[in-house]
Amino acid sequence: MDAIERVAPFEYAPAPESTDIVRLRDRYGLFIDGEFVDPKSGRFFTTISPATEEPLAEIAEAGPEDVARAVEAAHAAAGAWQALAGAERAKFVYRIARLLQERSREFAVLESMNGGKPIKESRDVDVPLAAAHFFYYAGWADKLEYAFPGRTARPVGVAGQIIPWNFPLLMAAWKLAPALATGNTCVLKPAETTPLTALLLAEVLQEAELPPGVVNIVTGAGETGAALVEAPVDKIAFTGSTEVGKRIRTSLAGTGRHLTLELGGKAANIVFEDAPIDQAVEGVINGIFFNQGHVCCAGSRLLVEEPVFELLLDKLKDRLQTLRVGDPLDKNTDVGAINSRAQLTRIEELVESGVEEGAEIYQPECVLPERGFWFRPTLFTGVTQSHRIAREEIFGPVLSILTFRTAEEAVEKANNTPYGLSAGVWTDKGSRILWMAQRLRAGVVWANTFNRFDPASPFGGYKESGFGREGGLHGLEPYVELTP
Repeated sequence: MDAIERVAPFEYAPAPESTDIVRLRDRYGLFIDGEFVDPKSGRFFTTISPATEEPLAEIAEAGPEDVARAVEAAHAAAGAWQALAGAERAKFVYRIARLLQERSREFAVLESMNGGKPIKESRDVDVPLAAAHFFYYAGWADKLEYAFPGRTARPVGVAGQIIPWNFPLLMAAWKLAPALATGNTCVLKPAETTPLTALLLAEVLQEAELPPGVVNIVTGAGETGAALVEAPVDKIAFTGSTEVGKRIRTSLAGTGRHLTLELGGKAANIVFEDAPIDQAVEGVINGIFFNQGHVCCAGSRLLVEEPVFELLLDKLKDRLQTLRVGDPLDKNTDVGAINSRAQLTRIEELVESGVEEGAEIYQPECVLPERGFWFRPTLFTGVTQSHRIAREEIFGPVLSILTFRTAEEAVEKANNTPYGLSAGVWTDKGSRILWMAQRLRAGVVWANTFNRFDPASPFGGYKESGFGREGGLHGLEPYVELTP
């Protein structure tokens, strides 16, 4: 029997999450100085559901004048916010965390509606981790002398923060929580395709009675982000594509302003012969198909030791047949919608290049919805290091599989990339895990797991994956200036 015949697929009854808890406005303004205001640009754009292509709301598009207004509000609020005792700032940050928990279902549903990710991921990963980051950094706000013993930590001032569309709420928490805890004020620019949870967060900030101007949120596309980079802010924190990150670094070079970049990745997930194979299969599936592969640290390159290649491949094909692709708001869904038409086109183009360059494609049988942006879970075998699908970040549910014979070869192949964000190692030998971790040029190395995050653990990359760390004690450093 082939791999498909060995699997008896389960039949799942629809289990849709209700959207009644979400109260969408017809039109959203910019959040500046504690209030929602109309954009001086006079422009609005429509944000949609990628699963249905139906419009959700009209969103203000901030122009340079609007960005300047938000930055001015942040500067005006900076003095009083910095002067607050750390314990007082902690109360606000803690309050935000609690409100996120209280409204967690609302945030989870909205995240899936606007972003396309399965509700079980929004509910069980994104929202709880966002709240956890605010809780964690609330604890640091009055303990900075212990974070940096022997030195005085002062806030850098106003932080301009630009976040991507793959984890809208979580990325906002990664940026805002350490900045607020250390006494900075912020101007946040969410991605143009997923602004709604950031705007709902603005309502939470109002409910938490955060002083006006401490956090400002300006929505828009690339021009809005470029205006924020050029504005008189003291720091830029950017998470997004390597291409845009390079342009930001060039723009800020020589200005003396602070900068952190968390960019693309092409992570290697490395499976040795002695690995727990069934556990590794689940880790590989989670590593690449979580959030439709819209993850900068996704394990998009699978390196398998040759003796177990055929076994692992058969199990992966079997497992792909069980993945449920469809409505993000269905609690049974494993793989939701691709975030946008533009991203779907990018994925399709790279997959086509893999076929044209001679790799062998495998996709499970599944019926895709007629409307929306969808792509089947995909894996490629017969991949070499020269294939585009092995070199370029696809940012979709596409896995490239290569083989190796020795640990040294695995390290060489894993590091043969311009990126250096993450890696995974699957083996029964602890000594081998340590040996590999010392040699893999990646900011995060997971051992017998993948895509596990904790607010106390730093995250960031090397090479074209950027510099600086978010999370943990290390996540405080980009937002402070240290003096003896």
